[in-house]
Amino acid sequence: MRRRNLIYCSVLVCILIISFSCKEEKTTKTEDKVVLNFKKEGSLDIIKADSDSIIKTLDIEIADTDYETQTGLMYRNQLGNNQGMLFVFPNEIMRSFYMKNTKIPLDIIYIDEDKTIVSFQKNAKPFDETSLPSNAPAKYVLEVNAGLSDQWQLEVGDSIEFDVIE
Repeated sequence: MRRRNLIYCSVLVCILIISFSCKEEKTTKTEDKVVLNFKKEGSLDIIKADSDSIIKTLDIEIADTDYETQTGLMYRNQLGNNQGMLFVFPNEIMRSFYMKNTKIPLDIIYIDEDKTIVSFQKNAKPFDETSLPSNAPAKYVLEVNAGLSDQWQLEVGDSIEFDVIE
């Protein structure tokens, strides 16, 4: 009798082990909870220093609050080739950016208070938290897709003009 109870208990334990081990595991897929889309807030012309000709006109999103300048293009999945983000700061100082939580490679263009390009950080790598400093004080920073500053043949000394949509 005792042996039979032991056998029944063993069989029951085996059935329970098998049923739990065969249970289907749920896989979870991580997706972005918030999708941030480009919102045109202005227009920006990049102007060649030696000829005053317009190199490129961009639709821009403007980052001018603390939250916007800290967040920038983080969490974005894309940025169009005719789009950029213009950071507007209250003063002109040495600036440094990094690519934390930024999914797209970027060119970072540092611009002084006279709206003249003073330095570049080209081909910034997604998610890289390495400091990417300006080579001179800047009041504005323009972020565009990586490679565009070379494609447009931008140089230190070129300038920008922008209009904000009210």
